[in-house]
Amino acid sequence: MIKKVNHFISFETSIEGISLPEKFTFPFYYEPHPLSIIAAHELQEYLMKQNDWQHNFGLDDTMEGMIIGKMFGVLVVQNSDNQLGYLAAFSGKLADKNLHEKFVPPVFDMLDENGYFKKEEILLNNLNAEIESLEQNQEYQDLKSSFFALQETATNSIEAKKQEIKERKRKRDSLRKKATIEGIALDFNTVEDFKLESLKDKAELRRLSEYWNNQLADLQNNINEYEHKIIQLKEERKYKSAALQKRLHDEYSFLNALGETKSLHDIFSITKQQKPPAAAGECAAPKLLHYAYKNDLKPIAMAEFWWGKSPKSEIRKHQHFYPACRGKCEPILAHMLNGLEVDENPMLINPAENKDISIVYDDEFLCIVNKPAEFLSVPGISIEDSIYTRIIEKYPNISGPIIVHRLDMSTSGLMLIAKNKRIHQQLQKQFINKTISKRYVALLEGEITTAEGVIDLPLRVDLDDRPRQMVCYEHGKKAVTRYKVIERKNGVTKIHFWPITGRTHQLRVHASHTLGLNTPIVGDDLYGKKSDRLYLHAESITFEHPISKKIMTIEIAADF
Repeated sequence: MIKKVNHFISFETSIEGISLPEKFTFPFYYEPHPLSIIAAHELQEYLMKQNDWQHNFGLDDTMEGMIIGKMFGVLVVQNSDNQLGYLAAFSGKLADKNLHEKFVPPVFDMLDENGYFKKEEILLNNLNAEIESLEQNQEYQDLKSSFFALQETATNSIEAKKQEIKERKRKRDSLRKKATIEGIALDFNTVEDFKLESLKDKAELRRLSEYWNNQLADLQNNINEYEHKIIQLKEERKYKSAALQKRLHDEYSFLNALGETKSLHDIFSITKQQKPPAAAGECAAPKLLHYAYKNDLKPIAMAEFWWGKSPKSEIRKHQHFYPACRGKCEPILAHMLNGLEVDENPMLINPAENKDISIVYDDEFLCIVNKPAEFLSVPGISIEDSIYTRIIEKYPNISGPIIVHRLDMSTSGLMLIAKNKRIHQQLQKQFINKTISKRYVALLEGEITTAEGVIDLPLRVDLDDRPRQMVCYEHGKKAVTRYKVIERKNGVTKIHFWPITGRTHQLRVHASHTLGLNTPIVGDDLYGKKSDRLYLHAESITFEHPISKKIMTIEIAADF
């Protein structure tokens, strides 16, 4: 059994000889420290054996209810007696509860039956019920049905009267025309009769319109009594909901290592979105750090892992470690880590330093580069060094938007470079028309059973965790990949990919997603497990030379 006092869990596994990290974990890109790995394994052992609560993670076919995989976190801490242990937390709620014996509590417990949130939630639910009751009221529905039926009757009646009037006017016009052709002047009485008939028709149409408008107005007034009440209730609900949300954002108040507190409202007010996204503050990392600071526990190292079946849209592998999400956690943790010595952000370190690029084809119009792995295609926010800057440096007279297409920073292989604007336009047109063919080679973390096929999964960016992509049939862009297995050996599959479309992370997601090959590319730190590199290489490109019109195929073998 796991021993703990006030959520401080002592290690059951021997940690003798394991050195403490010099700095705290950078939460958005990290390799778990050995202590974090041990803590995570002990927590996973508990999750496998526990009988304290029931939650359907999708790992047991006999369990009922909705399948909800969950992110868990461990925080290695040191108490005031210099003893090492760890804290555990889960994101969101677990088994429909916020409070569990083995896990730190949330920063604010929205599920507290005696708390204001639950009381206000009841009031909002009552308003929702009252609004729904009014909207479904039978008399209200009958009034609307009667109004629409009467409106149709009125429209038909007025239209019939207009046709009568139009026909009489046609006859009058015909008589006038005939008299003009025959050179006969209409007598005074006939002219006056025509005028009176026209005036009479207009008066009848006006009276008929007034009659129907009055009939409809009576019905509309009865309908308005209901709709005015519904609008009032919706405005009250909107006001109460906004007030509750603001109070909630103020209740979520986070400590940092300096003892300073900041609310969700204050934290996100200086961000681009200005308002906290849904469920901000409910992730494992903020819970762990807040509890540690509040209980005088020194944070040493942290790691988060996924437990259970992956959501359909995302890629989460059971027991894999993951960084903290950026959309919800980055602003919060930026405050909470203030005062801690944190590992340097590896994304600020130039991965291309001391790496050279090789030119595999070159003429006066274009060139083809073999991009190394971990090398930007174009300058990033913090790092300028890239294929673009290296090419500009190598060819000082080059002009125009030279980058025709991109490769992910972690992907190696062939990139087509234009040396002037006209060539760039012509090559891009080939990409748009899908007349350029590219072939990639990759190693997958497992032996897949199919020999070849096509993956068709639409993709969009994960707004809460950029740059991760997710499968989305509602808002995603079409993404299609053809594949063929080359070799299966020692639990690894060597495979060829032909991307029909060119979406961000397309091959990586199509390989890893459960609806794709369900087998991540080796070294994929976003959708699989980190290794010495991402084993994905653009090894072949076929295109028409814009000047010679010759079909060219350039190939460069992967070094794996």
